[in-house]
Amino acid sequence: MLLYCHIPFCDSKCHYCAFNSFASNHHLKKEYMEAFLRQLKFDLDRFEVKKLETVYIGGGTPSTIKPKLYEALFDTISSLIDKNTEITIEANPNSATKSWLEGMKSLGATRISFGVQSFHEEKLKLLGRAHSPQDAIKAVETAFKVGIEHISIDLMYDTILDDETLLRKEVAQAKQLPIDHISAYALILEEGTPFENNMEMKKDDEHQGYFLKELIPFEQYEVSNFGEYRSQHNLGYWKLKPYLGIGCGAVGFAHKTRYYPNSDLFEYIQNPTIYQTELLSERELRFEAIFLGLRSIVGVDLQLLDSHKVAILQDEGKIEVQNGKVYNKNFFLADEIALFLSE
Repeated sequence: MLLYCHIPFCDSKCHYCAFNSFASNHHLKKEYMEAFLRQLKFDLDRFEVKKLETVYIGGGTPSTIKPKLYEALFDTISSLIDKNTEITIEANPNSATKSWLEGMKSLGATRISFGVQSFHEEKLKLLGRAHSPQDAIKAVETAFKVGIEHISIDLMYDTILDDETLLRKEVAQAKQLPIDHISAYALILEEGTPFENNMEMKKDDEHQGYFLKELIPFEQYEVSNFGEYRSQHNLGYWKLKPYLGIGCGAVGFAHKTRYYPNSDLFEYIQNPTIYQTELLSERELRFEAIFLGLRSIVGVDLQLLDSHKVAILQDEGKIEVQNGKVYNKNFFLADEIALFLSE
């Protein structure tokens, strides 16, 4: 079982962000973490969890919560993890202070993922980020100095400001830092965000993804992820492993069922163990396995696929078959190939 923990608080809301997060109501953090703990204990019990393979604390911005408020979480799961358990926490450069990083390291965090997005001042302002390029560099270097084992950064591309020159500078700066992972995401104009109706904010240049792939010094192991060290939590998702989804707006998956805790902050705090559930059909589970397997190094079991369609894609050089599994040779074509194979 994997564990995902959602922290919905943010210092400010980025212009592109469609996640369940709140830039206000910070006075509710203590109450929220108490409700969070009630749900965690409830889910650990109802799913009879004996071991957690990985822990991922995302958001929102987990670095807006002081380490002290995470202590009960780590106490609760202490018997379910060991010294080798990957424990990732997301952070923003402006709120991940040295004392916060030291506190999370002492609690057990083994990996940190910084929402850097860019090392370019104007691009950060365009995206509505609250940190500067210098903040990002300092945060990564501080995380390394306090001894966090694995450090990842997010980079965003395909904004109106991006071209080959800027992307080269972004990756050149990243390469100077003590990181072992980069997540690179194309800007998406999500519904309900300030960017929703601003089509000019996105360059819509498919070439940029391929260009970045050649620049980033790590192996691509999923369409948006490159690593010398591969996130075991992410790999667990792509292998369709069950996971607990704890927190307001989180999502969990177990026993072929996807479940959703309340996404309303006030209602969640009042009763964190009320869920909406969605039982996935065998057809839906098959599609998930195909879709997730083809966008990553996980691959897809050959027995799930039509052998005639597999042969067509092999002849076109788009996939390869090894040891009873089908592997995608170009993750950027994952959606197109998945639709063809799942029809």
